[in-house]
Amino acid sequence: MAGASVPPGFRVYAIGDIHGRLDLLSRLHQMILEDAQGAALDARILVYLGDYVDRGPESAGVIDLLSQQTLPGFSAIHLMGNHEDFMLRFLDDDSSGSGWFANGGVATMRSYGVDFDYGELLEPDRLQDRLSRRVPSRHLEFLRGLPLSRVIGDYLFVHAGIRPGLAMELQSPADLLWIRGDFLNSVLEHGKIVVHGHTITDHPDVRPNRIGIDTGAFATGRLTCLVLESDSRRFLHTGTAG
Repeated sequence: MAGASVPPGFRVYAIGDIHGRLDLLSRLHQMILEDAQGAALDARILVYLGDYVDRGPESAGVIDLLSQQTLPGFSAIHLMGNHEDFMLRFLDDDSSGSGWFANGGVATMRSYGVDFDYGELLEPDRLQDRLSRRVPSRHLEFLRGLPLSRVIGDYLFVHAGIRPGLAMELQSPADLLWIRGDFLNSVLEHGKIVVHGHTITDHPDVRPNRIGIDTGAFATGRLTCLVLESDSRRFLHTGTAG
C-alpha cells in the first residue's frame, strides 16, 4: 500500500513481542524517550502488540510495568497476544494447562513466585489455584481488558494478523491472535498495512501489505520497535537486527 501514513503530528512507536524480557523493554523505553525528546508532536503513541508473558524470566514484571506506567508524554495502546489469552484460559479452566505449560507458561508461573517440581505439571488444578492467588487483581484487570486490534491512519495493529479477504468486522479472535500461513503468504491488499508480531523473523519483515516486528526478543535479545511518522518508517531495536 503505497503512501501509507499516520495522521499529521502523530508519532507511533509499535513494540513487538516482549515475552517476559523486562530488561529489554526497559532499555527500549529509554531509547524511545531519547528518540522523542525535543520533537514537536501533537501525539506520541505507544502500541504494544501483545505476548508480554511466557518464555522469558520476568513476565510478572512486564505486566506490572505495563499495567501502571505510560512513558511521560505518551499515550499507550496494549493489544492482546495469544500468550495472554493462553494465560487467561488457564486461570479460567485448568484443562488448558498442558498446552500453556508447553508454550512458556512455566516461566510465567515462576515469575509470579509459583514454585513447583515438574511432576506437579500433571496436576494443573493445584497450579491454577496457586497462580490465581499470586496474580494481583490489577494484572488481571489489565489482561482481561486488552483489545484485539487498533487502527491509526493507514495502519492496522494486531498481534498475529488477519484472515485475507475478510472484512475486519468479520475477523475471528482466533485468527487475530494465532493466524500464520494464510496471512503471511498473502499478497492481497488488506485496506490497511497490517503491523503484527507473533511470527519470529531475524529482521523486521517489511512487505507491501504488512510489517512483522517479532524478532524473538526472549531468545535473541532483539526487541524491535517500528516508528511511524507521517509517511515515513524506521526501526529502533535493542540488538543488532536491522
